[in-house]
Amino acid sequence: MKNYKKIFVKKNEKIFLAGHKGLVGSSVLKKLKENGYKKILVASKKNLNLLDQKRVLNFIKKIKPKAVIICAARVGGVNANKNKKADFIYENLTIQNNLIYGAFINKVERLVFLGSSCIYPAKSKQPIKEKYLLSGPLEKTNDAYAIAKIAGVKYCTSLKEQYNKNYICLMPTNVFGINDNYNLQDSHFIPALIRKVNTAIKKKKKFMEVWGTGTPKRELMHVDDLADAIIYFMNNKTDESLINIGSGFERNINQYAKILINISEKKLKIKNVRKDLNGVKRKLLDTSLAKKYGWMSKSDVYEKLRETYKAYTFNKKIIKK
Repeated sequence: MKNYKKIFVKKNEKIFLAGHKGLVGSSVLKKLKENGYKKILVASKKNLNLLDQKRVLNFIKKIKPKAVIICAARVGGVNANKNKKADFIYENLTIQNNLIYGAFINKVERLVFLGSSCIYPAKSKQPIKEKYLLSGPLEKTNDAYAIAKIAGVKYCTSLKEQYNKNYICLMPTNVFGINDNYNLQDSHFIPALIRKVNTAIKKKKKFMEVWGTGTPKRELMHVDDLADAIIYFMNNKTDESLINIGSGFERNINQYAKILINISEKKLKIKNVRKDLNGVKRKLLDTSLAKKYGWMSKSDVYEKLRETYKAYTFNKKIIKK
């Protein structure tokens, strides 16, 4: 391993965190505070519309941050991605372009942009290496979202090539955690499964419904691991602009449903419905590049699933419906 020079963002230097109320952003905010950062700048949607380029550029110019972390995005599960493609591509392109361009013209030294494992080809070789980007067609159910994220990666890469800006793009696998979105129409699969298990138990049903065939495999990582990776790579120089972030923990959708049923300590059968909502068959990331730079996932996924399920069941006031 090469001896890579640290680019430390000092504890008293300003960090602008965009999207601080979401699943990832709230975890990053917590981790930054735990790491002793004292000047974490955030803005609510009411005070800063990230779709408004002029306001975003003026905001970054005014606060003069040392680093920008982009956790803000329009996100959703397979159903939302399939049915709201125009919204997903417009909002994500606009938000990320405003923030990246605003950071660039205001000479922000460090920027972390978050993508998604869905940027890779639908039939990509497994596990997925960073170099497989744009090597084949995308999954049709979420191609609009994926194209927006790919554009963000290419923008950051181009800034590095043309202007030597060391802006890093992290591509996480599926993440979950307590502060998630549990709306069944636009949530990701883990919060949807948690809610369905809980609802089936409350209604005293003998089965729970799972969208799709239940056979697609998904890698899963707790959101605190992603937050840890964001702070880690914010402070480390890399030769590459694109780095996968994952855990290696992989199961199929029905297996995840069974894990959550076991956590509930109840007996439920699984009924697969809407079998067209599958997405890609498998998404397992190759994280050897992240490991080369010294980062690895640390959380126990089983324990974190238990923690997240219990939080939803017993403390719903902290859960976004």
